Amino acid sequence: MTKKGKTANTAPRKSRSNPLLAKWNGEFALPPFEKIEVRHFKPALEAAFREHKAEIEKIAANKAKPTFANTIVALEKSGTQLSRIASAFWNLEAANSSPELQEVARDMAPRFAAHETRIRLDKRLFKRVDDLYAERDALKLNDEERRVLERHHLEFERAGAKLSPADKSRVKEINARLATLVTQFMQNVLKDEQTWQLVLESENDRAGLPPALRESAERAATDAGLPGKAIITLARSSVEGFLTFSARRDLREKAFTAWISRGAHDGDTDNRRIVSEAVALRGEYARLMGFKTYADFSLQDTMAKTPGTAAELLQAVWEKAVARAKDERAALETQARDSGDNAPIMPSDWRYYSEKVRAAKYDFDEGRLKPYLALDNMIAAAFGCATRLFGLQFKPRPDLPRYHPEVRAWEVQDRNGEHIGIFMGDYFARPEKRSGAWMSDFRAQHKLAKGQKPVIVNVMNFTKGGDGEPALLSFDDARTLFHEFGHALHGLLSDVTYPSISGTAVSRDFVELPSQLYEHWLSTPEVLEKYALHYKTGEPMPKDLRDRLFAARNFNQGFATVEYTSSALVDMALYSAEGTEIGDIERFERETLNGIGMPDEIVMRHRLPHFMHIMSGYAAGYYSYLWSEVMDADAFAAFEEAGDVFHRSTAKKLYEYIYSAGNRRDPHAAYVAFRGRPPKIDRLLEKRGLAA
Repeated sequence: MTKKGKTANTAPRKSRSNPLLAKWNGEFALPPFEKIEVRHFKPALEAAFREHKAEIEKIAANKAKPTFANTIVALEKSGTQLSRIASAFWNLEAANSSPELQEVARDMAPRFAAHETRIRLDKRLFKRVDDLYAERDALKLNDEERRVLERHHLEFERAGAKLSPADKSRVKEINARLATLVTQFMQNVLKDEQTWQLVLESENDRAGLPPALRESAERAATDAGLPGKAIITLARSSVEGFLTFSARRDLREKAFTAWISRGAHDGDTDNRRIVSEAVALRGEYARLMGFKTYADFSLQDTMAKTPGTAAELLQAVWEKAVARAKDERAALETQARDSGDNAPIMPSDWRYYSEKVRAAKYDFDEGRLKPYLALDNMIAAAFGCATRLFGLQFKPRPDLPRYHPEVRAWEVQDRNGEHIGIFMGDYFARPEKRSGAWMSDFRAQHKLAKGQKPVIVNVMNFTKGGDGEPALLSFDDARTLFHEFGHALHGLLSDVTYPSISGTAVSRDFVELPSQLYEHWLSTPEVLEKYALHYKTGEPMPKDLRDRLFAARNFNQGFATVEYTSSALVDMALYSAEGTEIGDIERFERETLNGIGMPDEIVMRHRLPHFMHIMSGYAAGYYSYLWSEVMDADAFAAFEEAGDVFHRSTAKKLYEYIYSAGNRRDPHAAYVAFRGRPPKIDRLLEKRGLAA
């Protein structure tokens, strides 16, 4: 007990001077971003590793008979400080990086892997979990407790807990090396994106660019110290816009080559050897675990269960997509000839001529659409759908600490005004930000001890508007915003007891269901009529423009499906390969594509040297977007069948069995509980315009 209200100063000196190790006393216990410096992370993480190691040792060395409380609950409670510091670190390293932060990441990535491996391979700890698992029917556990016990047991097994000492030693080496390789791979892609730019010197270089893209490119040049010029970067919103609208075929080819060559350059950022080594190591790991290939190992703990099941879905879609893409190519060739261009259609031409065909066929111009898709309105639309479906309210909180001035924050409340969590949005492309779009968390929800509310972040790479102008999105950009916000809702609405099954901690081919399902609401008249307002006049998008948007919904779906599915098929082939290391990754990619009949005019959405998904959490798992799409198309049909896209009782079931449930139950059972039956593929084929 202290006197006169003073707090006893018993913390180590390093803890008091390091904001990461001090208690985060601000509102909602957010990270004190304004106080955190790069130099703080390494000592903080080292201290957190030591603390977690001591907690694990106490559990493993416990002489008492294992119980759910002294083993599983104790495991769930352990590592709290490590989790909060690591979440801050990895989020900043991805979204607000620097050379110094990247150096720490390269140093710490194998440390994280070694720490986790040490826990999973501790034979004392596994024996306690294994003993509980053997007695699970007699333990009188509720459904959630039983699920958590079963998941812990499976994760120990899949980590190698049953291996021999020699094999465990090799697993440690593999995990440490993979952590280093993945970190280097990601940093190499970012560096390639940061160091390339296409400078548009003259008016002729900018031919065909719509005003919004032109202005953003000119602003990028001004920011780079090149006033009067324009710059195209490898941020997707910049390069894809340029490929879609630029009338300069030579410059389109130059930009496209740079875009598809990320990670495939000789020198420090060459990812080809990294991919080859990572694939070999994962194959070796799978064989140690008793599986023929890494794909067999990886898919064991998914809804698909086997590579063959996933491949059946991919092939069913592939054949229809290639046939559709051939028809689309013929239309592009006709359009090109009519424009006086008799050269063969090249991959760098597809988006350009596709946009012209779409404009001619549907009288639809993407440039006319953008003024109705201002970023703030699309954020409001995503929030508005969450309000109507789940009763959520979003209160702007510009006063909360953030890791970058562009980040926005909201407090999320339920319909009764109770605090649900914090949502952050980081929407604009920056050189120090990894490309793409993703959802992550600074803190996941759980109810243990005092429990904790989630802190969720969406990260995008949209192009800023001009001076005094809002950011205007393409429809694909707006769909990406809804997609990532669907992931965010999966984290925000989580209502489980245990951290290990919270939010998005679900099967990889189930995790995309909440995100892809949420995209559907963007395309509804109810949402577009209310939120698709002209940024200058406030007038709603004209009905004829909406009608043309819907009419063109399935346009170019052959291309889009081939682009995606080829990536998924190459991923599956890569991790299904048996035996020794794949030496030449680009040759493997090329031969696999030739084998499946890849159209010459289309390139994989993600080529192997920059395929970030399959180097990290989606190895042998890129198929899962399509697997989840079968469910999301079928799930949205439940609302359509009810005659109301915000149907209350359907939304209630969606909340109960999907968005709030985390990994509380088997994913197939969760979907059946929501829909009343397993999903059907019919709606997916209709959605993509591939139905017979």
